[in-house]
Amino acid sequence: MAAVTVNSAKRGLRAELKQRLRALSAEERLRQSLLLTQKVIAHNQYQNSKRISIFLSMQDEVETEVIIKDIFKQGKICFIPQYQFQSNHMDMVRLTSPEEIALLPKTSWNIHQPGEGDVREEALSTGGLDLIFLPGLGFDKDGNRLGRGKGYYDTYLKRCVQHQEVKPYTMALAFKEQICPQIPVDEHDMKVDEVLYEDSPAS
Repeated sequence: MAAVTVNSAKRGLRAELKQRLRALSAEERLRQSLLLTQKVIAHNQYQNSKRISIFLSMQDEVETEVIIKDIFKQGKICFIPQYQFQSNHMDMVRLTSPEEIALLPKTSWNIHQPGEGDVREEALSTGGLDLIFLPGLGFDKDGNRLGRGKGYYDTYLKRCVQHQEVKPYTMALAFKEQICPQIPVDEHDMKVDEVLYEDSPAS
């Protein structure tokens, strides 16, 4: 598929998915989020991972708060995104406690993240990551992902491959309304290892 066609297909699908997500009630988002939290905590990849990166949820994303609390409860090490808004560069930096999230400044996307001058342990230079939880707008059952168009995660996953001998396991968290028959992709798009949603098969 030509790049122009892929981009226009992505634009159309993004608009449709945003509409689907807006139609989800807060109760339904919470119901699916709790169900996915249970799936994550029971998952072998999660149980066997020590260094985990996880996103802080936007309003239309699966809620990750309980998973973050469990990461600390299990004595694992938690990293969260620190986006650079003038580029598509993102680092995963260490979070010291779940309580710290509320104290972090909010970005223009209305999500908490460490401020620009806040120097923290960065995952790739201190031992890499075992597991990365990814957000996104849409996914298909083959692991193709449609992000918000900035390329933060695709760029970061390519850096992981360069920095680590063993690639981190990548797991997307999705509402069932975000599962599509097929996601349009180009050569820059990175697949995820597994898409977790309400009816996803047990791994």
